[in-house]
Amino acid sequence: MNPEITPESVEYRVKELDTDAKRSGYLLNPDMSFTRGLVEGLLVNNERYGYESCPCRLSFGEKKDDLDIICPCDYRDDDLSEYGACFCGLYVSEQIATKNLPIPVVPERRPGILERANSGTSSIKSGNLPYPVYRCKVCGYLCARNNPPEKCPICKAGKERFEIFL
Repeated sequence: MNPEITPESVEYRVKELDTDAKRSGYLLNPDMSFTRGLVEGLLVNNERYGYESCPCRLSFGEKKDDLDIICPCDYRDDDLSEYGACFCGLYVSEQIATKNLPIPVVPERRPGILERANSGTSSIKSGNLPYPVYRCKVCGYLCARNNPPEKCPICKAGKERFEIFL
């Protein structure tokens, strides 16, 4: 855990997110260990970039390029309507929460990095990122970090199933 991020700060942010979610008619994932891990990722990204970008998506480090993935992301509502959970699994439907159903694999809706880089509307330059980008060969999850995660947060594949993407 990042030394600036304490278990208390994670718990505080979980409670804030839970209150906001319920006020808006949403539910957080009842698997508190999983939820705390995602919230810790939000806090890490807030320290890293100055905003809470989705910990399960590649952040470009420029707020204008990441507005669509600042939690709650632009894709949450469609994901919940169609799959019962958002891409990262932080928000879930009432059915999933109350029946303790497994979180489904939700396909990525965000346009790909190359599509965004070539669109002319983004400051993203392919291959010009501060961290290497790893891709899960099982589900396509992308993360920008020094090393791949031990387990994919989406499909739970081991780190040996990751490849360098960019």
